[in-house]
Amino acid sequence: MKNQNAKLLALAVVTSTAFIACNPLSKMVKRQNEVNFTLTPNPVEMHADSISIALNGSFPTKYFNKKVSAVITPVIKYGAGEEAFAPLKLKGEVSEEEGTVINFEKGGTFSHTAKIPYKDGMDVATVELRVDGKYKTQTKSLDPRKVADGTIITPKLVMSAEKAIAAKDNFQKFNLVDNKVVINYLVNNATVRGSEMSDKDVKALVTNLKAWSKNPKMEVNGVVVDAYASPEGEISKNDNLANERAASADKAMAGEFKKAKLTIAEGSKLNGRGEDWDGFKNLMTASDIKDKELIIRVLETYSDLTKREAEIKNLAATYTEVAKKVLPELRRSEVNVVMKHHNLTDDEIKTLVDSKIDSLDAEQMLYAATLYTDDAKKESIYKSFSNKFAQDWRGANNLGYLYVAQNKIADAKAQFEKADGLSANNPIVKNNLGVCERLNGNVDAAMELYKSAAGAGSEVNENMGIIYIMKGDYASAKSSYSGVNSFNAALANLLSGNNSIGGIIDGSTDKDEALAYYLKAIAGARANDKNALVNNLKTATSKDANLKAKAKNDAEFIKFREDAEFQSAVN
Repeated sequence: MKNQNAKLLALAVVTSTAFIACNPLSKMVKRQNEVNFTLTPNPVEMHADSISIALNGSFPTKYFNKKVSAVITPVIKYGAGEEAFAPLKLKGEVSEEEGTVINFEKGGTFSHTAKIPYKDGMDVATVELRVDGKYKTQTKSLDPRKVADGTIITPKLVMSAEKAIAAKDNFQKFNLVDNKVVINYLVNNATVRGSEMSDKDVKALVTNLKAWSKNPKMEVNGVVVDAYASPEGEISKNDNLANERAASADKAMAGEFKKAKLTIAEGSKLNGRGEDWDGFKNLMTASDIKDKELIIRVLETYSDLTKREAEIKNLAATYTEVAKKVLPELRRSEVNVVMKHHNLTDDEIKTLVDSKIDSLDAEQMLYAATLYTDDAKKESIYKSFSNKFAQDWRGANNLGYLYVAQNKIADAKAQFEKADGLSANNPIVKNNLGVCERLNGNVDAAMELYKSAAGAGSEVNENMGIIYIMKGDYASAKSSYSGVNSFNAALANLLSGNNSIGGIIDGSTDKDEALAYYLKAIAGARANDKNALVNNLKTATSKDANLKAKAKNDAEFIKFREDAEFQSAVN
C-alpha cells in the first residue's frame, strides 16, 4: 500500500511539473521584458479636472498564445491610495474571451485610451500597468510595469481674477454750447448794418454775453464765422466778398464782446466759404417757386458753376422770383459763439457729498464715487444714488461691483439681480451675474451669462478665458486673452503650446507676483532652457518659500530633479 501511494504521489508531481512546463502563461512571464509599453503623455496631465491617457504597445512574435487572454489595467498610485483606469482586454486567436486579437506567429500591437477624474494628491503619483493573463482555468500576472511618474497640474494655477464691470457716469468737466446768429448783407456788400445787430437773435446773444461775463462757470471757448456769397456774378469776386463778410461780422461781434468784458483766448476762426450752392439748392427745394424742379434739375445737370448760373438766368421770369426770395438769404455770415460751461469742480462735489448730496444730479453723483478710495464712502454714495434715482440700474450695479471686490458674493448677486430687473438684457449686468455664478462654482451658468454679455467690454472675454482654462479648451482661452497681458493670459498661451510667455507676464500688473516667476520657470523647463528655469524659480521661491516644496514635486520639472542648480533653487 505504501509503495502504491508513493507511485501515485510521484505521478502527480510529474504531471504537475509537465503542466507547468506546458503552461503558456509561464513562458509569457519569462519573456515579459520583450513586451513594449508606451504611455502618453508622460508625465500624465490633468486637464478639465480629469487625467486622460493613451496606452500603446506591442507583443513580439510567438509570444501571445492562441488560447490565452489578458487584461491590462493602468493604475495611478498616489499617497496611500490608487485609482484604476478602464482596462484593456486582449486575447489569442482561438480564445473565447473578449478582447482585441493578438496574432501568435506575427505578434501584434495594441492601443487604448482611458480617463479618470483628477483627485487631490495625484500630482505626486506613478502610473503602472498590471497585466493579468488567463489560460483555461489558470491565471498568472506579469510584474507591474511603471510607465509614468508624476502628474502635471499646471492648469490649476489659473487665477480667480474674474472682472465685474462698473457702470460709467456721463459726467463732463465742461459742456461746449453753440450760440449761433446770422448777419445778412445787401448784394455785393460786406458792411454790417445796424438793423442786423438789432435782430432778435443778435440781441439775445448780446444779453447772454453780459450775463456770462458775471458767471465764473462760463468761458468763451471760441468764435467761428462762416461767411457766404449768393451764387451770382464772378466766382472770384464772390470768394473775396465772402472773406470780407467774415471779417466784418467778426469785427461787429468783437465790439459786443468788448462791451461785455469777455475775451476770446485764441481769437476767431474766419471761414470765407464763397458761393453757397448747397444753401441755394436747399432753399429752392423748400420754396414755393413754380419752376423750382426745373432749376434743381439744372443744378444736377451742370457741374460748371458759371454754366449753372447762365442756365438759371435764362429762365427770366423764374430768376426774378429767385432773386427776390432766395438769393438774399444766402448773402450772410453765420457766427457761432462756442461757450464752455464748466461743471462743478471735484472739491465742490465733495463738499456737496458731505452736506447736500441730494442736490447732485445723477451723473455728478456717480462721478462723486470715483473721487474716493474708501469703500464705505463709495457704498454710501451708491446707496444715495439708488434712493434718489431708483429706476437707474447703475446704482445697484455699482453697489454689486463694490461687493464683488469685497468678496461679498451673495450681496453682490442680489444687487446685480436688482439691476437686471431695471435694465433687462444689459450686457454689463449679465457679465456681473456671470462673475457671481463662477465664484459660486456654477461654471456652465456663468459661461451662458458671459455669452449674453457681448459688447460689455474686454472683461467678458477675460472672464470666459478663465472658464476655458478650467474646461481644458486652451485654444479658446488663448483667443479670449488676445492682446491682454496678465498671468492668466500667459497661462493660456503656455497651455496652448507657446513657451514664449515672458513678454505677456512682464507687461502685466501680475509681473512681480511669485507665481508669475514660477510660471516662467515652467516655460523654461518646457523649452529645455535650464537658465530660465533656475533663475525664475529662484526668484519665485525667494518671494514665496512655500513654492520650494511645490517645485520639488512638480512634474513639470521632472527632468531636472537631479540637477544641482535645480536642487539649489528648491532647497
